[in-house]
Amino acid sequence: MARDIKELKNIAKRMRCHIIQMIGRAGSGHPGGSLSSVELLTALYFSELRINPKKPNWPERDRFVLSKGHAAPALYAALAMRGFFPVQELLTLRQLGSRLQGHPERDVKIGIEVSTGSLGHGFSQAVGIALAGKIDKKKYKVYVLLGDGECDEGIVWEAAMFASKYKLDNLIAIVDRNHFQLSGSTKSVMPLSPLAKKWGSFDWKVFEINGHNLNQILSTLEKAKKVKGKPVVIIANTVKGKGVSFMENTYEWHGKAPKGELLEKALEELGCK
Repeated sequence: MARDIKELKNIAKRMRCHIIQMIGRAGSGHPGGSLSSVELLTALYFSELRINPKKPNWPERDRFVLSKGHAAPALYAALAMRGFFPVQELLTLRQLGSRLQGHPERDVKIGIEVSTGSLGHGFSQAVGIALAGKIDKKKYKVYVLLGDGECDEGIVWEAAMFASKYKLDNLIAIVDRNHFQLSGSTKSVMPLSPLAKKWGSFDWKVFEINGHNLNQILSTLEKAKKVKGKPVVIIANTVKGKGVSFMENTYEWHGKAPKGELLEKALEELGCK
């Protein structure tokens, strides 16, 4: 798959356009946390993951779990662009009968491994999938994307303890550290700092990066795959609503769709026109 940074940047740009277009069409959705995760999903789906859209049930495939299920538009855009289903289907987001609901519903045929939305539960399932891989002596890796607000959930830390106990070095977690959640900043709602030390105290190997720098993402994923004897977490510092000026660094666009002039402005700023 694509490793050229210029090509990956173009993919990320198109992904952001799809996100805003489908949320705008649906009239509801979560743009802020979808836009912050774009480069992370670009690196995974177009460089790292061992997957085959023509053989979605391939037993040796890498698994990806979107634990922050509200960022489903970003996942759907990545899957469509990767060839799991037609790009035109993105505009059915949140419609009755659509395969693309507001939060992911398990459908391996289109690349969705796990139903998610209840925060923390996707991460727990990813840990279970990693354990199953170990028991079955499979070579696949399990990647899971969490939100930083999601790390308020106790189930995240229970699963983190479990993963380190069983030395799940086939598990790579990524925290989308955009510093905002539904009702405010993570600092005001429930302070997470020092987040890296917290994960380290649970005996995880910790990396911290700029989550919009594709070079850093790719090089860190390479390092993460080489870690032995413990699970890995990558804390990716990102910007909520990245790419749309009025959505950046605010919680107000966590779960609100742009309409009318604001929709047109978002599409223009992203270079979608």
